[in-house]
Amino acid sequence: MRIALASDAWMPQTNGVVRTLSNTVRTLEDLGHDVRMITPVPFDTLPLPTYPEIRIALRSASRIRRILDTANPERVHIATEGPIGWAARTWCLRRGRAFTTSFHTRFPEYLRMRAPVPERWTYRALAWFHRRAARTLVPTRSQQEDLSRRGFRNLRVWGRGVDTRLFRPGRTGRLRGQRPILMYMGRVAVEKNIEAFLNLRVPGTRVVVGDGPALSRLRAQWPDVQFLGARYGDDLAATLADADVFVFPSRTDTFGVVLLEAMACGVPVAAYPVTGPVDVVVDGLTGVLDNDLDTAVRGALRLDPEACRKYALERSWAAATQQFLDALVPALPVDSLGQPGGQFGPETEQRQGQ
Repeated sequence: MRIALASDAWMPQTNGVVRTLSNTVRTLEDLGHDVRMITPVPFDTLPLPTYPEIRIALRSASRIRRILDTANPERVHIATEGPIGWAARTWCLRRGRAFTTSFHTRFPEYLRMRAPVPERWTYRALAWFHRRAARTLVPTRSQQEDLSRRGFRNLRVWGRGVDTRLFRPGRTGRLRGQRPILMYMGRVAVEKNIEAFLNLRVPGTRVVVGDGPALSRLRAQWPDVQFLGARYGDDLAATLADADVFVFPSRTDTFGVVLLEAMACGVPVAAYPVTGPVDVVVDGLTGVLDNDLDTAVRGALRLDPEACRKYALERSWAAATQQFLDALVPALPVDSLGQPGGQFGPETEQRQGQ
């Protein structure tokens, strides 16, 4: 099947969106599908303010229209709400093509942390963007419920997976310091609430793995914390496996792929009981969720690493990608409400050769 997947987030960016899309594309191609990625890579780009590693495509609309016309996709999925996502959405609407979208990032909260823009305004704009999609895919049930309350429609859950061959238990001794070793891994930015991790009172060694706009400031303020910078591949997985507890202080993530990666390494999670962790962490088994992060860390230290690994083994990218495939819709003509023309269901998909 010919699938066009448009995303403003792509390599060399390192984040949960890129990991999700790259693993999904790899699995789709292993299944024999022809995936046409439309990303900022071939375009002139401009660094996003406060996120210089994220590049926004410039003057891309006409070229994206030509790419999609040439590809003539049987399915179109728009992963992000940036310039590339808008251009792909416009193409679908002008060509009368049904399409799906996905909601990966809680931009309203991120923007509110940087500028006095009410979250309800940004959510209203995002709901308008996604309203013309036949389906909008969200990573968790709690995110689905939250967006539904905010006026989003046609929501469907698309879960996440983990590469359990790469992320696996086995301490290498590469991390030094007093045990327990408490680790945060991810973007070092204001929306990740990393100060809550850095202010933990639990004795031990705090380690931060990742890069981002707040790294220099936090490194200067907390000289007793090990800031290792960004790590990749086997190095990243081995570093994560050396931790005793993975601490996830974010209150704004939609999922948190790193949670599954930690569990796959046999590292229990300490987090707040918020969207993302409440859907991914089995409280008391693979991690502890508590509004007091110190309490969550102490509880996570008592958990069985083997239970974390067993849970992660049941979350494959193959299963997550099948959810994605099942949610896509044929690129049929759409009516004025943005819904596929006629009755859409399994019979329609079969007629379209799914």
